[in-house]
Amino acid sequence: MLPATSNLESTELLEMYPTLSSHVLSEESNLIDDLDPKPEDDRKLMRKLGASFFLFGLINNVLYVIILSAALDLVPPSTPKGIIAFCNIAPALVAKVGWPYVLKGRIRYVKRIFGCCILSSLGMLVVALFDSLFARLIGIGLASFSSGLGELTFLQLSTTYAPPSVAGHGLGYFASGTGAAGLAGAFLWWEVRGLGVRVGVGLSSVLPFIIPATYFFLLPSCSAFLYTSLPPSGYESPNGQGSILPYTPLAATEELGEEEGSFRAGPRKNVSLTFNDKVRLVRPLLTRYMLPLFFVYLFEYTINQGVAPTLLYPVPSPDRYWLLSKIVHTIRDYYPLWQLIYQTTVFISRSSISIGIPPLPPNLLPLPSVLQGFILLLLAFESSIGFYADDAEGLSIITVFALISLEGICGGLAYVNAFYRINQEHPDPSSAHNMERAKQEKEFKIGSIGFADSSGILFASLLAVPTELALCKAQTRRGKMLCKEL
Repeated sequence: MLPATSNLESTELLEMYPTLSSHVLSEESNLIDDLDPKPEDDRKLMRKLGASFFLFGLINNVLYVIILSAALDLVPPSTPKGIIAFCNIAPALVAKVGWPYVLKGRIRYVKRIFGCCILSSLGMLVVALFDSLFARLIGIGLASFSSGLGELTFLQLSTTYAPPSVAGHGLGYFASGTGAAGLAGAFLWWEVRGLGVRVGVGLSSVLPFIIPATYFFLLPSCSAFLYTSLPPSGYESPNGQGSILPYTPLAATEELGEEEGSFRAGPRKNVSLTFNDKVRLVRPLLTRYMLPLFFVYLFEYTINQGVAPTLLYPVPSPDRYWLLSKIVHTIRDYYPLWQLIYQTTVFISRSSISIGIPPLPPNLLPLPSVLQGFILLLLAFESSIGFYADDAEGLSIITVFALISLEGICGGLAYVNAFYRINQEHPDPSSAHNMERAKQEKEFKIGSIGFADSSGILFASLLAVPTELALCKAQTRRGKMLCKEL
């Protein structure tokens, strides 16, 4: 071993032994290379993160869509189909209200994910194996509860990643996955419905197992992003005035080795939010996020369940409407067409963050719900009175196509932007010194607003039936009897 020397002596020694100089510089260079993250590695991590959260959103929501798509096959003809919609949303609402507000302490993500997987699979098996209406409603309720808890869990999981740009990336892809579930679920049921309920729904019971497989084998750990070349963007203030609290990565020694999150910051013992803490945190979120989400989904699902079934027109003639006649063969084909348009535009708009479109400014978050209200009024007017003469069905169909496309865009934008904005909010200054508490507050805040959209859907299911009946009566009064021919 070489004896200790001064800086000058070290320099002279390296000049005397060029081989030693080359070796030392090489070792130093290798050490720097090890510490310096490579951009291609960061891109690979981000792709894996995006793919994981996309699959979480897709698989978690696809069973909900399969059940709605299979509603006609799941219950006897004399049973109102609204009971399927109710059992498919009410248990999810219970999960979204109960878990964030009632439970305390740290989130056990692995336990939750396995619990959701088992409940979803069990629910679909009950629907497949039992023919009684009561048993099938129980199975639908289990799958719905699991879907609601799963959505809540993955939204909260996205907040455990840092820096904020990484957390936003994961959330954007999760929202995109939930949008894709609408198209994928309808397509899957269309393909397997010929096998019957027992086989078709039974096959779908294996889908939930994709989620734990993704969590363990594809999802990057939170610690993988502690030292990256990604820009350490700051947190945004709620009023959208940019970064007011810089992100500072923690040392690797503060990394958690389990599923619970990315940091062990400050004392972990007895850290939990009280009910008063939660009330304090949720109060400013009510008008900022919850009311816009509630109203956009109230209007949206009133359109889907109450207005869209009455948007009926004569079957288009091949001579006048060649392309449309290839799609619509009977008046029953209009409603699936409107739903296809809606689901496609929801997927596109929910993918806006993941494809690089900037999020809405915070002061514009209520805009989609306001537009959705106008769309509801316009479509109700078209259904009851009509914008054009009865023989101008081509213009009417084009108008409805445009309005339903805008409906899907508004709904998707409201969802992804509300959750993205709350995901990017800065921690409360009063808890900034205690990272475990700050982490729990962030998880609670994004979970606490989840019941707003489900509440809107539930109330819409109650409004949809009288709305559909009233619009059909208005059509018959002006001599349009198509809604009576279904």
